[in-house]
Amino acid sequence: MVNRYFLTFALLALTLVQPAFALTLLETSVDRNPAIEGEYLVLTIKADDDISNGRLDTSALLKDFIVGRTSVNRSTQIINFDARKETRWQVLLAPKRTGQLIIPALTIDNVSSSPITLTVTAPGSQPAQMKNLFIRSSLSTEQAYVGQLVTYKVKLYLAVELQRGVLSAPNVEGAQLKQLGEDSDSSEIVDGRRYRVIERSYSIVADKAGTLHLSGATFSGDVLIEASRRGGMFSFNESRPMQAQAAPSEITILPIPSQYHGQWLVSDLVVLKEDWTDIDTIEVGTPITRNITLLASNTEQTSLPALTIGLPDGFKMYPEKPKRETFVRDKQVVSQLTQTAAIVPTQAGNYTLPEIRVPWFNYLTQTQEFATLPARTVNVIAASANPVALNPSATIVQPSAGFWPYLSACLALLWLLTLLLWAKARGKTVGKSISPTTSAPQRTTTGLNALHQACQTGHAGHIILALQQYFSLQQGMPMSLSDIAALSPALKHNIDNIQRHAYSPAAQPIDTAALLDAVKQVTTAMQTQPPSALSSLNPS
Repeated sequence: MVNRYFLTFALLALTLVQPAFALTLLETSVDRNPAIEGEYLVLTIKADDDISNGRLDTSALLKDFIVGRTSVNRSTQIINFDARKETRWQVLLAPKRTGQLIIPALTIDNVSSSPITLTVTAPGSQPAQMKNLFIRSSLSTEQAYVGQLVTYKVKLYLAVELQRGVLSAPNVEGAQLKQLGEDSDSSEIVDGRRYRVIERSYSIVADKAGTLHLSGATFSGDVLIEASRRGGMFSFNESRPMQAQAAPSEITILPIPSQYHGQWLVSDLVVLKEDWTDIDTIEVGTPITRNITLLASNTEQTSLPALTIGLPDGFKMYPEKPKRETFVRDKQVVSQLTQTAAIVPTQAGNYTLPEIRVPWFNYLTQTQEFATLPARTVNVIAASANPVALNPSATIVQPSAGFWPYLSACLALLWLLTLLLWAKARGKTVGKSISPTTSAPQRTTTGLNALHQACQTGHAGHIILALQQYFSLQQGMPMSLSDIAALSPALKHNIDNIQRHAYSPAAQPIDTAALLDAVKQVTTAMQTQPPSALSSLNPS
């Protein structure tokens, strides 16, 4: 009962307390002195009254400081029935320059604080173990040639928890700058203090000789800093913006040496490789896919030159668009150019594919070198009676031709059977005229129908196969593509178009109407030729 009366009396006394509403004191302090140029510090302003947020004017700080976020806290203390109110502002400031800076006096209701003399040092002057966040950068070399890839690495050291942030690349003029790969996240101990380390790499390729000036990578973000509440019994984490910048750097760029000859390529290692099926003899019309790869270490992919692939007469080449890519292997930047081309022999003979040479400059030895692929000898033989269907995706391809070989065999058997029956009937019937072309129109019509059907499919391999079968049946002997192309310029033009379409998807589509028209013209010309001496043996 006594406790309840005492509590009631205390509450009544609190209601009778007359609070002091007059502002009499304004105090300012900073969380550290000296400070670092560009790094945020906390300016605390305390007023011994309940003051509204907008009463504090911080515009006087903008002359020498970057003013960041401002937070406000209010509290009330009652000591011996005496109520005291307090308003506390925390303002984040980043010094704009080094030297002795003055935090000017701040005034509220004619009550002013005392000015603070702040010593500001240059970035990097503070020992690393005293910093919560700092940046280090490094260059793979401080002297390079035009076009040489220089690696710029940035490490962000964090001893506090990162809320959010942006790591920006250095500013550089007269060079190409690209990020290499993804950021790596690890930890390091610096002077006995453990730091979280975020590492990022950039490639720098200079366009011209001279001196490259790098401003240094920068970080800007928010981190959590442990701060104690007034009274010192408890602590809490408060978000605080921070920024840091790496020290500036310079790179001396050397010009291309006057003694160098060829397209400029600078590296420390260049290699040429080739994928080639180990064969010495191929048939006319058989396509071969040739894959040539150019690899260069510490070189930008755009610096790799286009490959010059020479071929002797008697070959045709259908190249694809080169593929370029850059990747990081064992902390080394490697660029790669891959050139794929289908080569087709058009004439029989013994040929030598010439050597491929790529000049490059070794910046380690300061000499010009060559990456080479040796010459290769290929023996080309005439095409066999069984044509090979075209497929540019394999070195030597003999895919299934569907029902066409079976149809060809059946037609050939019917042709032979007809000849035997004709010879037998002619021996029994003397003086009776038998035309030797009784089955020829049927054979020609059947082969032409097969060619029409192949043209409707639009498949280059089927069209070539039907074309060879048609002229082979008409001539009574195997006909290669070269033999058919020799019959007329129009046929040769259409056959070349079909081959280009087979080996290069980007080629023009097959003009089947023009092909059939050329076949019709050749067939008509052959039928209107004057009869040979053998025709008198079988008069019509």
